[in-house]
Amino acid sequence: MHLRPEVDKVKPNAAPARPGVPFGPMTPRQLLSAVAAAVLLGAAACTSADSKKADAPAASAADRRFDTFKEQFIERLWRLNPDAAAYQGYHKYDNELVVNDSAWRAGARAQYARELGRLGEFPLDSLSAHNQTDHRMLADFLRGAQWSLDSLRAWAWDPSSYNLGDPIGMLLNGRHAPLNKRLLALSDKLSHATAYYEAATRNLRHPSVEHVRLAVLQNNGTLELLPQVLDSVEKSTITAFQKERLRQQLTVTRTAIEGYVKGLETSLTTADPAARSYRLGPALYARKFHHDLTSAYTPDQLYQRAVAHKEELLRDMETLSRELWPKYCAGQTQPTDRRQLIRQVIDKLTLNHTTPDSFVVAVRRQIPRLVKFVDEKRLLTQDPSKPLVVRETPLYMRGGGAGASISAPGPYDKGADTYYNVSPITPADYSPEAAESYLREYNRYTLQILNIHEAIPGHYTQLVYANRSPSLVKAIFGNGSMVEGWAVYSERMMLENGYGATVQNGKEVPSPELWLLYYKWNLRTTLNTILDISVHTKNMSQADGLALLMNDGFQERAEAEGKWRRVQLSQVQLCSYFDGYSQIMDLREELKAHQGKTFDLRTFHEQFLSYGSAPVRYIRNLMLARTAPAVAGKRE
Repeated sequence: MHLRPEVDKVKPNAAPARPGVPFGPMTPRQLLSAVAAAVLLGAAACTSADSKKADAPAASAADRRFDTFKEQFIERLWRLNPDAAAYQGYHKYDNELVVNDSAWRAGARAQYARELGRLGEFPLDSLSAHNQTDHRMLADFLRGAQWSLDSLRAWAWDPSSYNLGDPIGMLLNGRHAPLNKRLLALSDKLSHATAYYEAATRNLRHPSVEHVRLAVLQNNGTLELLPQVLDSVEKSTITAFQKERLRQQLTVTRTAIEGYVKGLETSLTTADPAARSYRLGPALYARKFHHDLTSAYTPDQLYQRAVAHKEELLRDMETLSRELWPKYCAGQTQPTDRRQLIRQVIDKLTLNHTTPDSFVVAVRRQIPRLVKFVDEKRLLTQDPSKPLVVRETPLYMRGGGAGASISAPGPYDKGADTYYNVSPITPADYSPEAAESYLREYNRYTLQILNIHEAIPGHYTQLVYANRSPSLVKAIFGNGSMVEGWAVYSERMMLENGYGATVQNGKEVPSPELWLLYYKWNLRTTLNTILDISVHTKNMSQADGLALLMNDGFQERAEAEGKWRRVQLSQVQLCSYFDGYSQIMDLREELKAHQGKTFDLRTFHEQFLSYGSAPVRYIRNLMLARTAPAVAGKRE
């Protein structure tokens, strides 16, 4: 069954879904956390202000019509992009596969135009404040989708956009349906595998060399997934005919993937003078920045803010390094150069790390401690019924430059596990020297910050709230800056509230070691922005990029090289961390100023998360409208 861009008649489905729907067919990197992120997760508390009850008293006929439109819009979107639907936990179209050919793109283009026309039938001033935000987010998504399809055109130069690993993996490992049903859906999907990769080959014109290498790596990972499918076929109770059909389809799929990989590998043997650069350039970058982040800043404004913040961090790091010098470098002459001083203290602290064999185990053991701290400090309400499973990152998800990520179920599939993917440190991937460098980067102090960011109260906690979001739009069309910004904000917020502190004479004393390495970690977030903008708009060289990360950021070479790889493979996403963090910190301080002594941190967190993963600039207006209506729209 080929996918039609839109059906004439659909039944509205009001169930919420996960944020972060891509502008085109789902790609493996879009399923990562960010990382890469590849986790775009929204949030909503059970005390949500963004609830139908909150809007009910003022609900107008226009609002009711708009609510119906949103439900129908989402159903049509799922039909257009079934892999995105499945990733949200909506499995109605699991048996369908997008073949990204010219016909599909024409249909998608027409559907986006129709939806914008329908959206235009709802004047903003006729809707409630919450529906006005949903209206803006839908318009943002559709315009971004059009731009991505017709201007960015990654489908023509990014071969890693084509990979069946995630669709296969979701059906193989899912718990939403019995094995037999999932296998039959996979059978229908794989019947189009040859057409899928043939379309990919036709689409690609002078692809980026860096993305070719990633596509080879990840599609080879998908090949290693196929024997697991075959094992499941043999264990199933589908009919003998159905089993044989699936065996044949797996053989055909393997042939299609191998042919695709071989073609890509062949392209790497000869230099293509017309190959697409991985650098977007200032014009494309500015538009992607606008569509992806919906930021309160321009790229240049964010760049300047990041440069200033870098200097603030270095000053704080120098102060702590001087405090720690007698403890860790006793008897040595203290350097007068700030960077040398910080580096020498950090070099001592990073020796405190786990081993390659116990890296994943160390992550797993820290999670209960984070849960306990959040509860004891009453930072926000947690849901103990939602499972979090720490696992090794699947092979078909590796290679994008992110060492950890979250793979989370959407609200359609609330009972499914949330996976905290941690890439293991194996001899096949790391030499002894590289493994030591990586472990020093993710030492016992930094590993705690990483787990706060990815798990509690960062991405994982946010997704638990997201699955309760009453706003479909705010849950589905997740804003990267809000999502990553929340995770980065969580890191500082935890330390501000005493995480890692010791009690001395009845008082909590912050850990200077943990704070120093937190500053180093936050410096990395800051440098992400400087690096990404510099590489894609200022032609920063690899040598200069590595020098920035290793000299100014005190990063180990393995980490810096991984980040360089990541900036070659993604654009703008690395800015989302600092962008969102800056906006959230500004909002918190703004609310503190307006609320004075009545400001309550837990209330702030739960209200902020209650608006789903809307852009922070939209959340700001909604929150200030409740406490300071006169200033709510001043920065909009």
